[in-house]
Amino acid sequence: MTTTGRTSAYAWFRRAMRLPGEERRSLVQTAKAAAAAVIAWIVATSVLHLPQPFLAPYAAVFLVQATVYRSLRGWAQQVGAVGAGVLLAACAGHFIPSVTVALGVVIFAGLLIGSWQGFGDSGIWVGITGMLLISYGNATEPVLLADRLLETALGAAIGAVLNAVVLPPLHGERLWSATSRLASAIEDVLKETAALVRGGEPPEAADHLDRRMRDVRSLAAEAEDAIGWQREGRYLNLRRRREVREEPLANLVSLWPPLAQLIDAVSEAARSEQPFRHPGEYARGVVGDLLETLAEVARSGDPDKLERCRTLVEEIDQLLVTPTDEVTTSIGLGAMALPARRLVQRLDAG
Repeated sequence: MTTTGRTSAYAWFRRAMRLPGEERRSLVQTAKAAAAAVIAWIVATSVLHLPQPFLAPYAAVFLVQATVYRSLRGWAQQVGAVGAGVLLAACAGHFIPSVTVALGVVIFAGLLIGSWQGFGDSGIWVGITGMLLISYGNATEPVLLADRLLETALGAAIGAVLNAVVLPPLHGERLWSATSRLASAIEDVLKETAALVRGGEPPEAADHLDRRMRDVRSLAAEAEDAIGWQREGRYLNLRRRREVREEPLANLVSLWPPLAQLIDAVSEAARSEQPFRHPGEYARGVVGDLLETLAEVARSGDPDKLERCRTLVEEIDQLLVTPTDEVTTSIGLGAMALPARRLVQRLDAG
C-alpha cells in the first residue's frame, strides 16, 4: 500500500471513530458481519456438529444488511432460495444419472427459478446451491441435503438477529447531509437568480443558471433517496426514537417544481430582446429582494425572514394590479410572481 493509501485509510478510520456518519456505520456493519460469521461457525460446528458447515457463516455475512427490514426480509428470501436449490438438486440427483447433465440442468433451472421476484437478490442462491450439491456429490444424500438447508437457515438467522439487536443501522446522517447540501444549493441558486433579475449579470448568466438547476435537481433526487432510506431504516428498528426528522428535507424537495418554473421565467426574460417581457427596474428590485430573502429562509428557516417574504409577495401583487407604465406591459413579472409565491407558500408550510 502506498503512503497516500495508508494516509487515506487512517483518515477514514479516524473519521469513523470520531464522528457519526457513513464511515462509522460501515465500520459497525462490517464488525457485525464478521461477528455473525464467527458465531454461526461456532454454533454449526461446536453445538450442532454439522459436517463442513460453510454455508452458515456465508449466509450470516450476507444478512447483515443496510436496514433491519432488509435483514429480516432477506432471511426469508435466502432460506426459501436455498430450500428450492436443495429440492432441485435432490430431484436432479435422483432422476439424472450423469453428474455433468444434472449440473447443467440444475444451473439452468435454478437460475430460471431464482429470477422470480419473490426471491429478490437471493434468487441466485437457487442455482448456486443446486450446483454445489451436485458437484460435491451430496444431491442423493438426504441427511447432507438437510444439513445444507439447516446451515443456511442458521447463518441467515444469526446475521439477521445480530443486525436487528446490536446497533441496528439508521440513516440519519445521510438525511442530515442531504438536507445540508440541498439547502445550500437552493440558497446559491436563488441568490444567483436575484442577481440576474436585478440586471447585475449578463444574459449569458442564464445558461450558467440552467446548469446549476440541473445540479439542484440531482440533489433533490438524492434527497428523495435519503428519505426512502430513512423510512426503511425506521421500520422494525429498535433505535427508531433516535432518528432525524425528515420533514425539513421533504419540504426542501417540494421546492423543486416552483423553483424550476421561476428559473425558466427569469432565464426567458433575461434572454429576450423584447422589453415588455422583462419587468421594470423597481419591480426587478422587489423580486430580487424576495429571492435573496427566500435564499436565507431556505438555509436557516428564519421566521422573521419568512414574514418579510410574505410582505414582498404582497408588494409584487400590488405591482401587478397597479396601472403604471413600468408594469402594465410586463409579462415577465407575472411569470416570475406565481412560482415565487408558491416558494413562499411551501416554505411557510414547512
